[in-house]
Amino acid sequence: MGKDYYEILGVSRSATADEIKKAYRKLALKYHPDRNPDDKEAEERFKEAAEAYEVLGDAEKRQIYDRYGIDGLRNSGYQGPGDFSDIFSSFSDIFDDLFGFGRARHQRSGPTRGADLRYDLNITFMEAALGTEKEIRITRADTCPGCGGTGAKEGSDPAICHQCGGRGQIVRAQGFFRVSTTCPACRGEGRIISDPCEDCGGAGLREVEKTLSIKIPAGVDHGARMRVSGEGEGGLRHGPPGDLYVFLYVEPHEYFHRDGYDVHLRLPVSMTQAALGCRIEVPTIHGKSELDIPAGTQPGDTLVIEGEGIPRLRGGGRGDMIVEIEVRVPKKLSAKQRELLEEFADLEREADNDEGFLKRLFRMAS
Repeated sequence: MGKDYYEILGVSRSATADEIKKAYRKLALKYHPDRNPDDKEAEERFKEAAEAYEVLGDAEKRQIYDRYGIDGLRNSGYQGPGDFSDIFSSFSDIFDDLFGFGRARHQRSGPTRGADLRYDLNITFMEAALGTEKEIRITRADTCPGCGGTGAKEGSDPAICHQCGGRGQIVRAQGFFRVSTTCPACRGEGRIISDPCEDCGGAGLREVEKTLSIKIPAGVDHGARMRVSGEGEGGLRHGPPGDLYVFLYVEPHEYFHRDGYDVHLRLPVSMTQAALGCRIEVPTIHGKSELDIPAGTQPGDTLVIEGEGIPRLRGGGRGDMIVEIEVRVPKKLSAKQRELLEEFADLEREADNDEGFLKRLFRMAS
């Protein structure tokens, strides 16, 4: 009966060309000799998959096989994919994709964008909240103005490397294996510069220092990332430059704490201020603001000053200022203060029908 190529690839007889190719890629990757050294069974599975794909991946051969089977193929002159060298040669496009043998063929011949750069910038809490402008100094590889990043002297062009034929890679067969290495002649570039640029020595890039002014908008938070377009490393062969990414690290504030666009502040007040109420001047990130402390305010109570928080990055006003009241109890009292507080305590007891809280608590528990 012979082999069933559809069964070998694990596809139905109505499978599309893309489905057949996908199935073969999966099997080729699984049973490739480089991944299964000295495994005879894997070698056979690899050869079977290659044979099945050579037939089913070709519309004409597949039609003959569907109508007349393997005998019909043989009568038409088909002899199979041959040995491993024939397999790699016939399906070079697939193996290039799977194992990287052909990626360098075109990757360096045209313009290449420059690498992106990262800069970590520390700013204060107030700078992040209100916005600022900072100067930073970076060192980067810039496109050589003399050659535009080609590395070749003006008026000359790089020549295709004679050793790798412009691939940038040398592929050597070692038995069943094919090993891809960087071309030693052109160092993977695929081209040889015989007349290098005098400004950069053929590198295409020159190291420069540059001072940049970075405008930081009001409202940024810790960990924010800003992209400065075109301020990364220079491109090669007239390619565009990369970008600079500035990562912001916001230092904590001694008194203010941020929660989204709101700012929190713990405000100490005296016992008398909390008990009697008062109007007090409160510091905010935007200056000073008046805050009314209601009589009878308790420790931990929060009061809100609207619009005194962090500006919203995309507009829409500002957050609020959340003030948490912290009642301070004096540790030392003058004679007059003690006298007045004792008098106040007596008045509290009278107002409580001469039965204090603790007495009532003990009575209820007994």
